Amino acid sequence: MLAAVDHVQLAAPPGSEDLLRAYYADVLGMTEVPKPPVLAGRGGCWFQAGAVRLHLGVEPGFRPARKAHPGLLVTGIEAYAARLTALGAQVTWDDHLPGHRRFYSEDPVGNRLEFLEPDGAARAVTRG
Repeated sequence: MLAAVDHVQLAAPPGSEDLLRAYYADVLGMTEVPKPPVLAGRGGCWFQAGAVRLHLGVEPGFRPARKAHPGLLVTGIEAYAARLTALGAQVTWDDHLPGHRRFYSEDPVGNRLEFLEPDGAARAVTRG
């Protein structure tokens, strides 16, 4: 039986690790996690914030997916969006998911990321 998602892997072009570090650590506020030595030689980088773990793996011939993306739950979505905007990341709000506030952003290599927070009504239903 499935218990949880361990991590989500996104692809990135070779040599983009410094751009990824600047975005995932400095903009999103995640912590870089050292890769195991046996995997470190492949390039890429791993990040974590609480139970959220994202792995960025190097892919020759990389092209960002236009639709596929991780959906990341946040608390204080308005403040988080303001943080991203202040640090130069684009934030595109979307109101098409009932019961949630959400926006999309892209990392420096074009990976799409969804950030969402249940609104007050959705929280009341899930707690009930």
